Amino acid sequence: MNHLMRGMVIDVNLEPTQGSETGRIRPCIIVTNNTYNERVPVIQVVPITEWNEKKAKVVTNIEIFPSSANKLTKKSIADCLQTRPIDYRSRLVKIRGKIEIETMKKIDHALKIVFALS
Repeated sequence: MNHLMRGMVIDVNLEPTQGSETGRIRPCIIVTNNTYNERVPVIQVVPITEWNEKKAKVVTNIEIFPSSANKLTKKSIADCLQTRPIDYRSRLVKIRGKIEIETMKKIDHALKIVFALS
């Protein structure tokens, strides 16, 4: 198992879900700090979903373009409202890559809005 780090893009099995939660196996971005990532099996992730115009207008949704670093295959959205904890021992499918620094800064800003952090 590779060491999981903040900003990594990983494929995660998000099933089962309830209600309007994001599901299926999909790429997610690790947003917990590396101290937690090293010490506990439960990490916090932001699911990545397919880009569309409606989603792009939501201030806490961050556009992500595919790159050789993140290994995404199409223009996507990091849905920061759908942030959730996962136990990577049972939900991790594979490691893809790493999100770009500028995109991670936008995700950090969106998380501050979602969680009302100053």
